[in-house]
Amino acid sequence: MIELGFLGTGGSFSIAERDNTSFLLNTGQNLILVDTPGSVIQRIQKLGFDPFDLGTILMTHIHADHVYGLPSVFHSLMLHEGLIHVYGSEETVQFCARYLDLFGLREAKVRTQTVLHTVQPEKSFRLGDVADVRPFKVRHHSSSLAYLFHFAEGLTFLYSGDTPADSALLRRAGDFEVLCHDSSAPSRFFEQYPVLKTMHTDSAELGRLAEEAGVKTLIPIHFFGEVEFSLAEIEAEIRQSYAGRLIIPRDFDKIQL
Repeated sequence: MIELGFLGTGGSFSIAERDNTSFLLNTGQNLILVDTPGSVIQRIQKLGFDPFDLGTILMTHIHADHVYGLPSVFHSLMLHEGLIHVYGSEETVQFCARYLDLFGLREAKVRTQTVLHTVQPEKSFRLGDVADVRPFKVRHHSSSLAYLFHFAEGLTFLYSGDTPADSALLRRAGDFEVLCHDSSAPSRFFEQYPVLKTMHTDSAELGRLAEEAGVKTLIPIHFFGEVEFSLAEIEAEIRQSYAGRLIIPRDFDKIQL
């Protein structure tokens, strides 16, 4: 059983209830972290996990709210003998290398060492005996990737990262069971600020996409903090179209997939 733990569920503007989006996949062997905002080590512990079990970090893109905590991870673990593999697009990996080197965090004195891996869209890579992962280019930033996980248990899980509505992405991913997708705000804000449609997905559109794709379990995420709405409004808009299993997470929720 794969356990999904949310370090944060918000957009770039944190509020009291929500930090920037990031989550853990607990495979039973080690922890896979997706994106590194905020106080990652503290939030891993608040979720009840051991940060020394962190073995893999997948980066979706290099916007600040997804990457700014990366040096803190390695600085916090610098006295612990370990190895963490960091994956991302070429642009993301080059950025991460420069960012870590600003603080000397790839030097020999740092006992938790970094291995950086550049991945290519549509080309799968293996995470040990745990999962095959297939990245997809998404239309948010030049560095942006979505990730499709095929876990050894048979579970398939697609995480979109930040992205505008894109039915072609879901078609390219093929058959999968769980979709965790950008659902930044209700549609009324996207109607007021149409430029948002080029970067993110509103909850009404996500419901339509998920139903059209036959998604069994939908997990909306990346809720804006700059504007006022409730998660009940997100749920109501998604349910206008989507009839499947719907999980709307809050920070520090754990979900069995």
